[in-house]
Amino acid sequence: MLRHGVPGRCHVLMLVLCLSAAEDFQWTKNEWGAFYYGTFPTGFSWGAGSSAYQTEGAWDKDGKGMSIWDVFSHKKGKILMNDTGDSSCEGYYKVKDDISLMKDLKLTHYCFSISWPRLIPTGIKSDHVNEKGIEYYDNLINLLLESKITPIVTLYHWDLPRVLQDKYGGWQNISMVSYFNDFANLCFERFGNRVKYWITFNNPWSTAVEGHETGEHAPGLQLRGTGPYRVAHHMIKAHAKVWHTYDTQWRHKQKGLLGISLSGDWGEPVDITNLKDIEAAERYVQFSMGWFATPIFHGDYPQVMKDYIGRKSAEQGLGSSRLPTFSAQEKSYIKGTSDFLGVGHFTTRYITQKNFPSSRGNSYFTDRDLAELVDPHWPDPGSEWLYSVPWGFRRLLNFVKTQYGNPMIYVTENGVSEKTLCTELCDDWRIQYHRDYINELLKAIKDGVNVKGYTAWSLLDKFEWDEGYSERFGLYYVDFRNKNKPRYPKASVQYYKRIISANGFPSQREVESWKRKATETCSTSNQLLATDPLTSHMEMVTEIVVPTVCTLCILLSAVFLMFLLRRRN
Repeated sequence: MLRHGVPGRCHVLMLVLCLSAAEDFQWTKNEWGAFYYGTFPTGFSWGAGSSAYQTEGAWDKDGKGMSIWDVFSHKKGKILMNDTGDSSCEGYYKVKDDISLMKDLKLTHYCFSISWPRLIPTGIKSDHVNEKGIEYYDNLINLLLESKITPIVTLYHWDLPRVLQDKYGGWQNISMVSYFNDFANLCFERFGNRVKYWITFNNPWSTAVEGHETGEHAPGLQLRGTGPYRVAHHMIKAHAKVWHTYDTQWRHKQKGLLGISLSGDWGEPVDITNLKDIEAAERYVQFSMGWFATPIFHGDYPQVMKDYIGRKSAEQGLGSSRLPTFSAQEKSYIKGTSDFLGVGHFTTRYITQKNFPSSRGNSYFTDRDLAELVDPHWPDPGSEWLYSVPWGFRRLLNFVKTQYGNPMIYVTENGVSEKTLCTELCDDWRIQYHRDYINELLKAIKDGVNVKGYTAWSLLDKFEWDEGYSERFGLYYVDFRNKNKPRYPKASVQYYKRIISANGFPSQREVESWKRKATETCSTSNQLLATDPLTSHMEMVTEIVVPTVCTLCILLSAVFLMFLLRRRN
């Protein structure tokens, strides 16, 4: 899941620029439009997603090596409430149960990631391949296919093997290109006869910026204004290397597709009549999604990134830009290395220009010279960064269409969290979010955007990175207090299932009945969840509460006895 920047941070802008290759995108045209009733193209794929570290648990079982997230979450103060993903949803042990949930939802695909250290404990293939890890993913893939659910497999969702970080500095080191290629090659060899959709990286922006600029995510480094650009550079090269490996060695036999999944908030100009705001809004998108998409589709970084980072670097007295460069050969090698584009999207910001002086020092955020704003009327279900702004989704998809030649798109992440102290399965805000965002997706397809599938994020509540278990994105509620980690359907399960069954929104009358029917079912589930802890937590009562009460009784008896003895004396 994406955590795309933090509100309250001001990020700003500085020089006049030529709009980079966005002539076809109409920044001054925003069709808000009413709700559109209609259906998706025949064969449109409906899915849900997860990632290995967030759901599997079993962090040290069956030969798995440590990842940078195992290390990071075990450091006190890094994660809210010092939570870890050590057990999470126990997905490692509940494959059949979770596939039953997918079948009930009528999903046609499931997005999940493979844990690199579960397959190769040190990250280096020549050291050791863990057959127990291979067996786990073999079983998962086979059961999905038996259930007629297409696996869409991500090779990297942030859980780099610890050894590669400790020994080489992780993604800061160019050697990761070859180690990642070896890992990918192993996956193609073992699973590629059944997996036809591969994603190299999920949201590399987060690895670069939150892992190496702000330090909020593993490996927790703050290499401001340099680290994120170097990390992204190596990840782009690694993606291209893996695409070419698949293309030359496996595609003719396995006939699959390989792409990358990029997350991006939409940036809307505060004033669509102000050229400076339009330029700032485009910079906002180019410094996130365009940072990776433009090299992959066009062969080099967005011109605006090269201009701004180059100029800031010169003003800071540096001899060369902090943004690395690709050689002519590398540009040619990288260009065109995506059979489809995965798009993750959650929210929108209003953007305006703001000039940051060079004296502020190196920073990815100040390099952009812009400020992010939100509308106080936008719904805010809980996560401080995630506002519901459905129309931004259609705008982003149309931007991708015009910028990158209308590539085949799979939406790989879209969803909303809640922060609530009490259990609430009647998640009407999530129903509203999915209804409105999926409808904007339908409008984008009507606009001619080539979207082939949609993935709700996420199937289950799970470990939410530095927020621990305080935020819940799942369609299914997971009771993390219970060691069995039971799952309970939220109302959004029934609503999403109806969208899937109807392949869209067939008529106003039918759609209006869905929410009522969905919320009727959640009250029963709420009652189940309310009674379950009474039984599931008896162990806690027996193991913790009873001994504590007994100890208190003994102490109170001793104090009372001392009091009586003193009175007698």
